[in-house]
Amino acid sequence: MTPTFDKIHNKFKLNGNAYDTEELKEVAYSLVKEGAYYEQVMGDFLMDWLDAKDYIKVRTSGSTGKPKLMMVSKQAMVNSAIATGNYFNMEPGQRALLCLPTHYIAGKMMLVRAMILGLELDFVDPTSQPIFDYGQTYDFSAMIPLQLKNTIDYIYNIKTLIIGGASISKPLEDAIQGLETKIYATYGMTETVSHVAVKAMNGKDKMNYFTVFPDVTISQDKRGCLVIDAPKVASGQLVTNDVVNIHSETEFELIGRVDNMINSGGVKLFPEQIEAKLADKIKERFIIASKPDQDLGEKLILVLESDKNTIDNKVFNGLDKFEVPKEIYVTPQFKETATGKIQRKGTLKLLGNDVL
Repeated sequence: MTPTFDKIHNKFKLNGNAYDTEELKEVAYSLVKEGAYYEQVMGDFLMDWLDAKDYIKVRTSGSTGKPKLMMVSKQAMVNSAIATGNYFNMEPGQRALLCLPTHYIAGKMMLVRAMILGLELDFVDPTSQPIFDYGQTYDFSAMIPLQLKNTIDYIYNIKTLIIGGASISKPLEDAIQGLETKIYATYGMTETVSHVAVKAMNGKDKMNYFTVFPDVTISQDKRGCLVIDAPKVASGQLVTNDVVNIHSETEFELIGRVDNMINSGGVKLFPEQIEAKLADKIKERFIIASKPDQDLGEKLILVLESDKNTIDNKVFNGLDKFEVPKEIYVTPQFKETATGKIQRKGTLKLLGNDVL
């Protein structure tokens, strides 16, 4: 029998304490009234989760536009929690760590997984370098790439760690290869109630492609973009703007976003592919973008997060001739979302009218 959103697993614990529904409502109220800001946000979510409504309102991260409020079915969140639990063989009584903000779906889903699957959940301040009990063994946790980068020396007692909110850079991927922690990149969005596909990034089970969960089917539209059919977490087909190669009924490879695609002199270029080729050659953060050009339509540029241009043109050796940036721009700080994902359009606006 499938669990329902109005029932809390009897093995669920929050920071070491067991609660029934009424007790958890009191905890949520206390967090809202007396907690630190991140605790107030968590308390607000718990109060929404424990009310009589069958939905909650969730704010999108705003990585591709302005953040917006969405109504999400609580039962869809339960179904998502069960799918994650099944994939990672989670069992009641296992210990999990919440170090993501609960403003967004990823942090909310850590709480839902704990309540539905009966996990013992510890929560800490969701900073870019979360401080937790490094001696405590955790069966499961979730982070954004920046948190992983900043705590890479302290995650040895986390058995399984999922990463979302932004892509894992090539240098970070290289750095995690020797770790015992099993680290997975995730693919999903608010509309799919967290992830619907995962990709093992290290260890003997390392994957080349994302693998979708059971009950999720994938296809492509005419643009080559991923179409997701996940009836247990989303109503109807979800058409994304992510260009993919589909390698099997359950596996796909991300190429880049169709709205990031650059048409330079008739050649279609995906910034994400070029960035991947340069990732281990440029130490600062950077993006590949374009600016209007009379002859080419769009001219390829590189934008560096720095006060000055420190790039040696030798880093472009090995790129196809069409992939070599024609100009380099610098800006001291990129615009980014709360989850650390670079806002490309917002960052380009910092450069002024020359690139718009």
